Amino acid sequence: MGEDHIKIRKAIGTWVVRAGGAVLGETTNALELSEGDMPPVIYFPRADLGMAFLEATDTRSSCPYKGEATYYSIHTKSVVIADAGWSYEDPEARVAAIKDYIAFYPQKAAVEQL
Repeated sequence: MGEDHIKIRKAIGTWVVRAGGAVLGETTNALELSEGDMPPVIYFPRADLGMAFLEATDTRSSCPYKGEATYYSIHTKSVVIADAGWSYEDPEARVAAIKDYIAFYPQKAAVEQL
């Protein structure tokens, strides 16, 4: 895998993330991360998320390209969705742009371009 295995660019337009009947965030500052042949992932800046809905869990995973991921559960009035999002708190230098951003699994939260 070369240095171009991962590409990060500003996601065009306004993005929203919803889960459990709540809007967790809306932003015009989302980043789109493309990795190899996988579908692109939208990362939301923490500043534009309702962090009160998100609680860090003990789950961790490691990626040789991005570093160690911390996972977040979504807590709304109606539901708790375990490990629905992830963040790289101290990402590798080549993906430093995603620090302080959180991404969500599409099967656990709805991420849409408005």
